[in-house]
Amino acid sequence: MKIQEVKLVNKSLEDEMEVWGYRLCHWKMILVGIGTLLSGGLLLLLLYSLPEWGVKATCTLTSLRKAQTLLLRTTDDSKQWFRAEVKVMAAPGKTPFDNVDHQSKAQMDGEDHKISQSLPRKERFRKSSNTKFAKVRYFTHHSIKYYWNEGSQTYESFKGLEDAKVKCAAIHTDHSSGLTKSLQKYRALFFGENVIDVKNPFSPKHFIKEALNPYYILLFAAFILWFIEGYYHYSLAILLMAVILIAASFYNIRKNHVKLHKMVEAHCMVRVSVCRGNEGIEQVTSTELVPGDVITIPANGMIMPCDAVLICGTCTVDESMLTGESVPVTKNSAPNSGEDAERIYDTEKHRHYTLFCGSHVIQSRHYGAELVKVVVVKTGFSTKKGQLVHSILYPKPTIFKLHREATQFLMCMGVVGMIGFVYSIISNVINELPVHTIIFQAFNIIFIAVPVFLPMTLTVGLVHAQRRLKRFGISCISPQRINISGQLNLVCFDKTGTLTENSLDLWGMQRAENGTFSAPNTEEVKGSLAKTSFVTCMATCHSLTNIDGKLCGDPLDVKVFSATGSILEEASEKQTGLYNIKISTVVRFPQQVILQRSCLFSKIFFLYNFKSLTFNFQSREFGIVRQLPFCSALQRMSVVVRQLGQKHLDVYLKGAPETVANLCKPQTVPQNFIETLETYTRHGFRVIALAHHQLESELSWSKLQSLSREQIETDLDFLGLIIMQNKIKEQTANALLELRRANIRTLMVTGDNMLTAISVARDCGMITDHEKVIIADAVPPFAQNPAKITWRYLENPTSEISFAGDELGSNNDPGYHFAVSGQSFNVITEHFPQLLQKLLLRATVFARMTPDQKTQLVQALQSIDYCVGMCGDGANEWGEALKKAHSGIALSELEASVASPFTSTIPNISCITNLIREGRAALVTSFCVFKLMAVFSLSWFCNMIMLFMVGDGFGDFQYIFIDFGISMFIPFTMSLNPAWNTLVRRTPPSSLLSGQMLSSVFSQILNNVLFQCMAFLLVQQQSWYQTPESIACNETGFSFNESEAEETQRFKSFENTSIFYVSTLQFLIVAIVFSKGKPFRKPSYKNWSFVLTCSILYAFILFIMLHPISVFEDLMEIGCLPYDWRITLLIISITHAVVCCTVEMVNDRWGSAFFLSTCCRQNRPPKKKYKCLKLQDEADWPPAPSTITFANTAQYHRSVTF
Repeated sequence: MKIQEVKLVNKSLEDEMEVWGYRLCHWKMILVGIGTLLSGGLLLLLLYSLPEWGVKATCTLTSLRKAQTLLLRTTDDSKQWFRAEVKVMAAPGKTPFDNVDHQSKAQMDGEDHKISQSLPRKERFRKSSNTKFAKVRYFTHHSIKYYWNEGSQTYESFKGLEDAKVKCAAIHTDHSSGLTKSLQKYRALFFGENVIDVKNPFSPKHFIKEALNPYYILLFAAFILWFIEGYYHYSLAILLMAVILIAASFYNIRKNHVKLHKMVEAHCMVRVSVCRGNEGIEQVTSTELVPGDVITIPANGMIMPCDAVLICGTCTVDESMLTGESVPVTKNSAPNSGEDAERIYDTEKHRHYTLFCGSHVIQSRHYGAELVKVVVVKTGFSTKKGQLVHSILYPKPTIFKLHREATQFLMCMGVVGMIGFVYSIISNVINELPVHTIIFQAFNIIFIAVPVFLPMTLTVGLVHAQRRLKRFGISCISPQRINISGQLNLVCFDKTGTLTENSLDLWGMQRAENGTFSAPNTEEVKGSLAKTSFVTCMATCHSLTNIDGKLCGDPLDVKVFSATGSILEEASEKQTGLYNIKISTVVRFPQQVILQRSCLFSKIFFLYNFKSLTFNFQSREFGIVRQLPFCSALQRMSVVVRQLGQKHLDVYLKGAPETVANLCKPQTVPQNFIETLETYTRHGFRVIALAHHQLESELSWSKLQSLSREQIETDLDFLGLIIMQNKIKEQTANALLELRRANIRTLMVTGDNMLTAISVARDCGMITDHEKVIIADAVPPFAQNPAKITWRYLENPTSEISFAGDELGSNNDPGYHFAVSGQSFNVITEHFPQLLQKLLLRATVFARMTPDQKTQLVQALQSIDYCVGMCGDGANEWGEALKKAHSGIALSELEASVASPFTSTIPNISCITNLIREGRAALVTSFCVFKLMAVFSLSWFCNMIMLFMVGDGFGDFQYIFIDFGISMFIPFTMSLNPAWNTLVRRTPPSSLLSGQMLSSVFSQILNNVLFQCMAFLLVQQQSWYQTPESIACNETGFSFNESEAEETQRFKSFENTSIFYVSTLQFLIVAIVFSKGKPFRKPSYKNWSFVLTCSILYAFILFIMLHPISVFEDLMEIGCLPYDWRITLLIISITHAVVCCTVEMVNDRWGSAFFLSTCCRQNRPPKKKYKCLKLQDEADWPPAPSTITFANTAQYHRSVTF
């Protein structure tokens, strides 16, 4: 009875896999050995290429616990199969966090327990009679080890300290002293060395693996076949090409290896100081680190060799390698008391306390004599950088429609080849040809039918496109996505740093006092304003740091802080003593501060016109005691400060105005807060709100650290608003206009305010002046009230917009756009799934979106069949969304952008238009090459069938000329056509199997075969026609010489020569016809390589055709023809060229419609979901103004008065 057992590995993760257990079966192994001998090794090669077949052919299904071999299958769409061998090692415990006894530790201290990866059966400790060791079963897949878990009865990987579910407080109490040497050795058994191993690609194993690629095996098989049959020149040419391809592949692998090695070499081998508990501090190499080790950070910083949580001191860190942002960030120590300390530590949720592998610690700060310490939480491939490198080494396969359809085409050609295989055998048996000739010609017909050069020629087109993108400053790590970029019909943009400038200018302030906004004041303000909490909040509430006398941090913080004229200093021990509390930074106001701003914005009547704001006061100092960094999910940050000479502590907070207002006392928030905020945001300003709260006087530093963020950021007093101007980049409007004209939708996805985003969308042309904006304001269910959406029109709707029963305009432009906030997006996704897809059709602005919501939005758009592009400035908040999109491009030249498919060094969105133009050109090139190779293969197949009918075939150099001179050089040079200068509304075909593509291919094949048959049949009707045996050539003309050897004259037949001339000229004209230019590529006559290649080939063919030379005719193995028949062949070729051009022009205009009507598909609905949704005519969409939609009532709207 078979044991059917399947378990999941990496459950609910991106790399989730199913796993089955198998054990070796001896009788199956014997049968496979016999089959391998009988097939000449082909069976073994097949089983190697197909892991599923290889395991099932040699093993028997068993339980996972007893398995010797594992069969793995990914659960994604690719359904990849992998084989893994189970290994066993002996260890004192079964998990790295087991409490091993002291005797086991002593045994480990006295013995060397290195694990040999190459000798799995010797991976064990030397056992003693007094020590018990457990057998630990594990396997390795993609450089990650998975260990058997008896509890869950499956294999699991150990990521690091997070596996122990450690609370933040426990990190301080249980892990702050470090590991003993023996415990470090024990954990090293499970976690291995702390290295991100980029293996050498030039090992014999890698060479064999590359050589066993099915494509190269096919070339080697062709080489052997042709060589045995005596086609020495042609077979050697195939061998040379295979060697060149393998060499090019290894060159590319080496280039990538060097790039990856540079990514990890800076931190792969560094010296670190490790705390060993009572044993003191030890200097070790970073490769010996394991989770739980405690290392010290020097004052001058270091490159982090692992992921570690900060438990003592603060650090200024450059995380540009991970986030793509060059702004240094400040890391604080993890909480050791209070509510926050009781939470389970997680590297993502507690990233403000975590130093990530590969990041550069610029400087560290400590209090008194304490050392800056971190606890190692992850090592090797489990680290943040390790995961990045792992995703590059083992990329998740992306199934592209173009490649899938090309594979289907090759399979169809394989079927055609098998038909020719059977026909060839039958025909040659009837003609009583020798056995070796029958076998050769049968296999030859398969190689001719299947275009072995198709994958290579398609790849060459992408290489050329990648090289052209490099000229535009766009680098690509996934060339297959270039073709996908040509199909984009929707692009999502970030706002700040992408559509607008990355830097902000301080435009003005709007203070609030006693629950009302201050009156506008254009006169000089005296020193009383500078002593207010408003200015103090501007000077202290930030995450800036002083590095070598230069302010470093968020550009917004720098602008606001600089406006106050205050000075930022690192706290010294003397200053800490003055404050009577631990402080990290000191903010000092000089005696006189002058604020100079020019704010000319007459439309906002209460905005300050600052010409010179002078504050006179005595010097004041503030020490920053605790910093709660900005969190995109919370949309705020805060600091706790103490003024020198004061006993109490103050909380200063800044963030999104809506968020800050909700945290403040209602009586301190002005009643016209919403109207004032909307006035600024409607005009595109970025608005930051400030708040303040005074803490109790007797609060100690330890007590303060125990307070949670919610306890600190509560019961605040609203201080007012800071108004920042964010200018639109110069190239933004033109790029968006070009996308709009090309019928490519553009969306803005930002974390900024809704009205600010809408204003920027109008200013840059994403929303035109005549189009209306409908804000979908959704709230979750509360008490007995269901979730609801309030449809709020930003302006009063006019007759330009169709809603609530009106018919849509005839121009297919409804004239409205939806705007959705992050909170509303969550509510609609959860409670209004029936409205989400309709909303996405016209939603243009998404504001207050978190990184996770951005990724969810991309997936939602893809679910309705949009081809989604994504453009953002770095991978901090866009990293996952950039990878999920069909084509993601990061405006960053930093290392983190390797996680994005495309990276642009040009910091504006003009890169997206260049990417789409080149993508369309590459896509059209791929289609042209595909069509050419399809016509070439099938026409060549028909040629061979006709020649087999008379017992003839092509010669050695004829094959070389056609396969290498035409079918290789023509597609290579055809791919060099650059992209057209502008984007057009017309889109390139998206499928190889579309009506237009198939009608073009079949019509040209039919055209070629008809003219070939004409030449084949007409030559046999000529009065001078002779059988191949009687043909001979000389320089004076054509005559017959029966003394020539039969083998030499075998291919010198009239049929062979006539078809050779006609077919070669056919292939050239088809290549010219298929190499189209406008509107996606520049004209072919501007591609000098293609023009030169075609000219040389035409000249050579016409020369040997009209001026026969015996040397060339003997070399090419072609027969001598009368001159008038040569002219006839030329006329046939010219007529074919005219018909070929006419057929292609007719096909471009009516081919697709004819093909669809022939296949009865003209009335079918669109395949794209979003197109079907657009065709739906609903009387109540969009909702009318003053309407509310409730959950669970999909079609129910109730009018209310706002």
